[in-house]
Order: sequence, then structure tokens, then C-alpha cells
Amino acid sequence: MCQSMDNILCPDTTNDPSKEPSEAHNHSRRSGLSFAVGGAASTNKQSAVIPATRPLTRAELSKKFRDHFGYTLDIGPSGIPHKDAGQGLFLSGKANVGAVLAIYPGVIYSPAYYRYIPGYPRIDVCNNYLITRYDGTIIDAKPWYFGGETRELWDGSDLVDYNAMPPKGSENNSDRVWRMLSKPLEKSVRENFGEVLERRNPLAFGHFANHPPKGSSPNVMICPYDFPLTEKNMRVYIPNVTFGGEETIKMKRFGSFYFKSGGSDNQAGDSLVLKTLVLVSTRSICDEELFLNYRYSNSKRRPEWYSPVDEEEDKRRWS
Repeated sequence: MCQSMDNILCPDTTNDPSKEPSEAHNHSRRSGLSFAVGGAASTNKQSAVIPATRPLTRAELSKKFRDHFGYTLDIGPSGIPHKDAGQGLFLSGKANVGAVLAIYPGVIYSPAYYRYIPGYPRIDVCNNYLITRYDGTIIDAKPWYFGGETRELWDGSDLVDYNAMPPKGSENNSDRVWRMLSKPLEKSVRENFGEVLERRNPLAFGHFANHPPKGSSPNVMICPYDFPLTEKNMRVYIPNVTFGGEETIKMKRFGSFYFKSGGSDNQAGDSLVLKTLVLVSTRSICDEELFLNYRYSNSKRRPEWYSPVDEEEDKRRWS
């Protein structure tokens, strides 16, 4: 996938001068963020040089990616017949069973940084784009949303005041109390981070997959994928940044809470990874909406639109 996007955006101009990027995009540029953040970001991030790419829009890149790879993703009104369905994720093209169809984008939080998640401690009240891996890693896709139209230095900044936002759906008294008490930690200079990412990535839409309606089955499943950071040339196409920087942290657990204990526990010779999630097809798919089993806990209040795919499986998972 990375290679296909590389071939489209960074063509070999040596053998085909006609594919050379336009003059306006022909020079590497410094990120606008590097000028905006001033002294808040680390020096190496400020001075990040963004390589020139072909001046394609996100839609143009998506179309060319489908021509190369056989499928791409579209966002559009969901076909689910309930008022809260909103936007849905659609496969345009054909994909076989076991194909990676989407990446879940956004900011990655290890347990050491839970208190920095916007809206903490009730982080889910105003954010429908959170997902958790089995190892406790949380990915917040809200800052990524629809991506962008450029390759840029991205640090996952989300300037939304979560307490000022009206929650989706009904809110009980407990939710109101948690919203008033919500006070996530502020990002310090030490926690500033950022990576040059391709914001036009046509596969960075895993967060738009809806839960299947009653009587339907999911056609994709979530799979954790640890992306090796030794693959430097591909890093720009992985739509995630790790809060606090890409390092392993020693942790101690007390009850339900995790605390940082000392510095990095990365051993010499160990390679760092980016803890991501991808959506994989569970059957052959052709030009249809993608559905993911949300597997909500049956011990907590669930939305009225939620219909369990397999109630017994959910009980086993959450028992």
C-alpha cells in the first residue's frame, strides 16, 4: 500500500520527466506548523523538511490508488436506517478476504498518558472516534477526522473544548457531573511531538466504519498491527502519532490506574513500533458499505440503535 502511494505521489522523474511535480511544488518546504509553534516544539520537529510531491487532491490520489491497487475508500451517508447512523465507510472496488482495507488514524495513547486524552476522565462522552487495543493502547481519531489535502507535519492537535461541546444523544446527571469535573492534563514542552504524514492517505478512514444494523453481519474485523519504525520510507503513510513520542515507557499498575515508572524500558537493539489498528475484510467485498462489530459491553448502557451481532460472544468477552 505504501509503495503504491509512493509511486503515485513521488514518481521517478529521471525516466519520465512528464511526471515531474509542478514548479510550485518542486521544492521541499518547511512545515507551516514549525513556524506557528515557536519554541513549543522540539528543534528537530520545527525544522522538519517536507519532500515535494505531485499536487494531487485527496480525491485524485484516491482514484489513482484504486487504479493501482484495485480498491479505495469513500465516505458517504450510511445506508443504515436510523437517525444516528451519520456517515458510513464504503469500499470502492473489489477486495478479497483477508485484505487490509483501512487504517485507524489518529493519536496513540499508551496507559502512561491516559490523563492527557481530551475529556479525561470521561473521554467517551463527546468523542465517538476512540478505540482500544487489547494491550490498553487507545487511539483517538477525532483530530484526524477527514485528513487533509497536503503532506504536512502533524502533531494531532485538537483545539476543540470538549466540555463546551453538546454530547451526542441523551446525557444523564452522572454524565453532566463528569463533564464538569473533566480536566485532562495539558501537554507540556516535553510531550510535544509530531511527524511528517501524508494527510491525503485514502485508507486512513477506519474510524468511519459503522456497526452493522440488526439482521446484518460485519464484513471487516479489527486487527492490531505493530508498524516497525525502522521502515523510515513508509512512515509518512501511517496516519498515527504517539502521544509523548515514540518510545516504550515503564509502567506500574495500581488497581485501575497506570503510572509511569522511570524512563524508557527499550532495550539496546530493540526496534520501536507504532501500535496501530487496521480493518481486515472477513469475506470478499465489492462496492459496499463496511461494517465493524463494535462489541459493546453488555454490562453498561448501550445506544438504542445498537444490536448485538452475537450476544453470547459479547458476554464471554466482557465476563
